[in-house]
Amino acid sequence: PPGHSFRRVTLTKPTFCHGCTDFIWGLAGYQCDVCNFMSHEKCLKNVKIPCSCIAASLVRVPVAHCFGPPGHYKRKFCTVCRKSLDSPAFRCEVCELHVHTDCILFACSDCRQCHQDGHQDHDTYHHHWREGNLSSSARCEVCKKTCGSSEVLSGMRCEWCGILAHAACYVIVTPQCTFGRLRNMILPPNCVRLYSRNFSKLHCFRISENLQAEPDEDDDFDGSTPGSTKDVQTSTDSSKQTLKIFDGNDAVKRNQFRLISVPRIAKNEEVVEAALRAYYINDDQQEYELQTFTQQALLSDDVINRNHAPDDTNSGPVFRESTPDAWIIRAKPKDEEVIRIYPAWLKVGMAYISLRVNKDSTTQTVIKEVLPLLGRQTESIQNFKLVEVLMGSKQVQRMVLDNQELILNRLKDIRKTSIRQMNQTRFYVVENSKSIVRVNLFVGGLPPQLSAEEYTNILKDELAIKTNVVSVSHVYQAQGAVVLEISCFSEAERIYMLVKDTTVNDKPLNGVVIPEVVLFVLLISSKIPQNCCPLLVFVNPKSGGLKGRDLLYSFRKLLNPHQIFELTNGGPLPGFHAFSGVPSFRVLVCGGDGTVGWVLGALEEIRHKLACSEPSVAILPLGTGNDLGRVLRWGAGYSGEDPYSVLVSVDEADDVLMDRWTILLDAEEPAEGAENGLAEPEPPKIVQMNNYCGLGIDAELSLDFHHAREEEPGKFNSRFHNKGVYVKVGLQKISHTRNLHKDIKLQVDQHEVELPSIEGLIFINIPSWGSGADLWGSESDNRFEKPRIDDGLLEVVGVTGVVHMGQVQGGLRSGIRIAQGSYFRVTLLKPIPVQVDGEPWIQAPGQIIISAAGPKVHMLKKSKQKQKK
Repeated sequence: PPGHSFRRVTLTKPTFCHGCTDFIWGLAGYQCDVCNFMSHEKCLKNVKIPCSCIAASLVRVPVAHCFGPPGHYKRKFCTVCRKSLDSPAFRCEVCELHVHTDCILFACSDCRQCHQDGHQDHDTYHHHWREGNLSSSARCEVCKKTCGSSEVLSGMRCEWCGILAHAACYVIVTPQCTFGRLRNMILPPNCVRLYSRNFSKLHCFRISENLQAEPDEDDDFDGSTPGSTKDVQTSTDSSKQTLKIFDGNDAVKRNQFRLISVPRIAKNEEVVEAALRAYYINDDQQEYELQTFTQQALLSDDVINRNHAPDDTNSGPVFRESTPDAWIIRAKPKDEEVIRIYPAWLKVGMAYISLRVNKDSTTQTVIKEVLPLLGRQTESIQNFKLVEVLMGSKQVQRMVLDNQELILNRLKDIRKTSIRQMNQTRFYVVENSKSIVRVNLFVGGLPPQLSAEEYTNILKDELAIKTNVVSVSHVYQAQGAVVLEISCFSEAERIYMLVKDTTVNDKPLNGVVIPEVVLFVLLISSKIPQNCCPLLVFVNPKSGGLKGRDLLYSFRKLLNPHQIFELTNGGPLPGFHAFSGVPSFRVLVCGGDGTVGWVLGALEEIRHKLACSEPSVAILPLGTGNDLGRVLRWGAGYSGEDPYSVLVSVDEADDVLMDRWTILLDAEEPAEGAENGLAEPEPPKIVQMNNYCGLGIDAELSLDFHHAREEEPGKFNSRFHNKGVYVKVGLQKISHTRNLHKDIKLQVDQHEVELPSIEGLIFINIPSWGSGADLWGSESDNRFEKPRIDDGLLEVVGVTGVVHMGQVQGGLRSGIRIAQGSYFRVTLLKPIPVQVDGEPWIQAPGQIIISAAGPKVHMLKKSKQKQKK
């Protein structure tokens, strides 16, 4: 089996086979000494899962993982040691990898490749398999039997198309991935370019770093973490001894060790073997030796001088009277070795070439020997370079080797630093092409309505940008935002970090790394699935009971993470900018009605810059009211449905049109004789409306609720509590009497309309108000047309007070029908509370004009077939 060292073990507790997931009957099973893979004897010959010690060598394209802060993941298993995650652990935010805090250094960089990063243009349409952590009801695509388990790490899943299979079956699945049921919605990874060398993965995927600090590489594990001692603490046997093992100078410097438990009378070879296993190395133990040092020496930085101390390598018992408790494991020097050279420009075919190197082999001689084996013998070796790639789980680091570098010395240096790193290091032959660096950085929060030159000057003053490598490629004047194109990695990183701490006119700037999405017509025929209409997803993690966080994670897994934008990180504009060249796309907004309005407003402002100027918008309601979500059949609010089925519903939804309205506030006529601009009035405040606009009691309740939430935001994380506060606020207003009809005048389509005795006046665009109530009512009326969301008309309704509003919400009454029209002028004679789509404020006396906004918007309505299922 691939890389495993199986031995027969006596079972002391109920145990399951990692191959077939069945219970192992009897007292004996077979366990891998390195990665803990457990198997029936009969299943040994079918083991296809490679051991953790060789996993790194099987990676096709090294892609680092993107770890958020550590958390608790119940009933999940570690990919490295295969044990359950009973203590805080890490999970990758982009793929399904789960790993213990002290196993993270042994995970290889085998994350999904979600974009091209300027190194190799690989064909990414192969399945990306990840083992385990499937639900126990998962069924194998090949044999149709159950392949998931809640007892062990077992079963395989493709992280693009979601296909499931047994470890023994997945090898016969066709390697090409079709992206599965969601293929039309997924942004194809080979259409996304992102030059990401210096940025952390969290920045590349715009994942906000949680308040909980992510442990630094230095803190990944030390002797005190529960993980590294979990196997050892059980050994209370006095004939055994626990030792600290360091795997090189780097581990000594950071005081990072692994603990091993060995018999007190163990031979040197046994200890070396146990030490190698602790570091997931399955090499011949004859090639390694142990060096000892005292605890005082451990604290000294002068590690290098001790490396050549005489080694205690005799094969008698290691332990004498005063046994040191800390050892370094070292590789013995060799006169020649076989190394693998990977050809970076090849898409398929030969994976690597094995080459024997000796003490005279240099980078140049290696390139010279490799080129003929790749059929490139006619080319000059000057056109190629040798790149050393360290495939760490958190970062893939590349280093070009000097032409005269002695390869054996290089290998010796790597092993001296850390023998574990040797397992994760590869050498690539790469063509010397002029690499293009182009980092796109969105910078928002700037003063609006300035020119590109003025923005450049502000950025020069505030961020000291170097204009020879930084240029402003796009300007969004209305929003006070620019996109910078930066041709130097270190400058991009410097600007990104500085933007976070910079304010202009007391307003903080925000920076977002933006991927380039290239969906050219040329690509449509070759690389992109037919009917490709990627889904741009906006999630407001603050909406509705904070369910947004889990949705962000789920959608990143189901789609390409470059399609998912967090609205608290720069708003909707970075998402629309990234998709500006996509010929056809749809939008999913996860949030309350306010969030939907925010995204529709941003779309209205930027639509003339989009290749797809009228994308259809679907809603996943997360807020409290969600009236628009109800009307479009998306429901009253998200309550934990399977995110996959949500995406299928979006794919099958029907396109409908909806009116939007512009509200001008305090639109006074220009004063007489204002030629010189001296008496120019304040420009009117403009608000966009999708659902409804309320004046009077309805807005007053919204305002009180809004103030309560501002004061104690932590309490407002459930719809039930939010509704309770609304009721409480309403009860306080029952006895109030007002005469709103005396304080305002209404004109509809140029005609004065007399108002009845009311306390609230509401303009409605959709047949749902105040969390689902029908304010207009369903009975027919000769005076008015039947309301529709795309008829270019607004309905005007009055309410007499809180009790009346309660009756409307209870379905006992409707509002008082007042008018229907397409142009309204309201005159306020005194300050009055106003709310538009749930956003309330007090409006000063003056004029309010409501008229149709630009083009109708395309919304997605959940299809009826889906409703019945």
